[in-house]
Order: sequence, then C-alpha cells, then structure tokens
Amino acid sequence: MSLISEHAALAGYYQRHIFFCLNQRGKGEACCADQGAQQAFDRCKAQVKAAGLAGPGKVRVNKAGCLDRCAGGPVAVVYPEGVWYSYLDASDIDEIVESHLKNGHVVERLLTPPHLGR
Repeated sequence: MSLISEHAALAGYYQRHIFFCLNQRGKGEACCADQGAQQAFDRCKAQVKAAGLAGPGKVRVNKAGCLDRCAGGPVAVVYPEGVWYSYLDASDIDEIVESHLKNGHVVERLLTPPHLGR
C-alpha cells in the first residue's frame, strides 16, 4: 500500500491513532484482554514514544473498549486509514509501529480478515 498523503496527515490533530481493544468479557467468552492486549498496548505506547512518534501531528496510542471484532482478537485499528490488525506477539507490535505508524505501510500479513466480527 502507498504512503498516506501529506494532506491527509495534516487534516487532524494526530497523523494516526491506533486503538487497542482491552475489553474483558465474562463467562468464558473470547476477549482481547485474555490474549495479551494490555501488554501489546504498553509495548506499542513505549515503542512509539522511543521512536519520537508520539504527540500532536504524530501518533496517539489509545485504549478502547470492545471493538466488536473478538473472533480476530486480539485486535487493534489504525485511523484515519481504518486498518484492522490481529497480532500475536511483541514482534508483531514492533512491525506495526515501524511499518505502519512510522512509515505509512500496511502490514499485510497482520490484517484482520474482513469477515471476522464478534
């Protein structure tokens, strides 16, 4: 995928937002919180900060409640592109930060299949 245009990057307060589902479900239902979502969020936030990508005009890393994509979990979504990721480990988070958040390239191998919902 190509780089995001400069105009799109200047349109909002942040160039990109990444939201991590940290929802905890009861009764044994699948949820991102049970699959390491908090650790992934913490790693992403630290990596973004260390890379100098955090702040206005750059990247914001946010927690989210249920994003209703539990079957693909754990999940994160990057805006303004609306790109959904399913990740497994720290190296996946590092790749999302380096490729997408820093350089504007979608990490194809981590895309959440479009048919997966709750």
